[in-house]
Formats: sequence, C-alpha cells, structure tokens
Amino acid sequence: MRILILNGPNLNLLGKREPEIYGSQTFEEYFESLKDRFPNQELGYFQSNHEGALIDKLHEVGFDYDGIVFNPGAYTHTSIALRDAIAGITSPVFEVHISNLAEREAFRQQSFVKEVCIGSIDGMGLEGYAVAIEAL
Repeated sequence: MRILILNGPNLNLLGKREPEIYGSQTFEEYFESLKDRFPNQELGYFQSNHEGALIDKLHEVGFDYDGIVFNPGAYTHTSIALRDAIAGITSPVFEVHISNLAEREAFRQQSFVKEVCIGSIDGMGLEGYAVAIEAL
C-alpha cells in the first residue's frame, strides 16, 4: 500500500512548539519509526504551512495512493477548501490530531473535514498516525 502522511500548518514545529500538548519528538524522527514499524507499506510524508500546497498535494496523490493520513492542523477548523479537496478525490483520507480536541478551545472542536474522511482520531499523541495507518 502507498500511504501519504500529510501535515498542515505549524506541524513542522513538533518537538519545539508547546511540548506539553504536542510532545518533544520531531515528526521527522517519528516518521522514521513509522517506516520501521510498517516495512510493507510505502509511506510518504509532506508538510506545508500553506493551504494551497496541501490542496495541490491532495490533488496530486488523491487518485493514485491507497490512503492519506491527514492532520490539517488549524485548517481543520477553518478550511472548506480542504474539505472540498478531500471530497473530490478517490483515495480514502483518515483525519488525525495529536491533541484531544474536546479538551481544547471551543473553536477547535469543529472539524470541516471530518465528514468527508473515512475516520478520525485525536488525543493519542503521535500514536494516532500509526492507528490511522492500521485502519487504512
């Protein structure tokens, strides 16, 4: 299976940004452990702080990949454009969030992408990515 892990804004700061919420490990370090954990999967990784770049990547891989694990970051709560991009592709998308959204600010409890994803997980830290890969 070919699976893309797609991370949105500020996730490039993992390991530095609010470690009490997001942990102290960088995503690049965690991604290496995912590749070791899932040796029979072809895992790719892309991160951008730009909404258009995320949409472009969804369009690029969304008809060929077997699945996409997507953490849209703050765009989860604001982007109908990302929702429409997910709805417009055929690859299944699984939404992931590191923190527990129910325990965060009220505005973070609304997800525009959730209804067009095949599943959603939050609050498991980085382990949520592995759960999403297994689900795919």
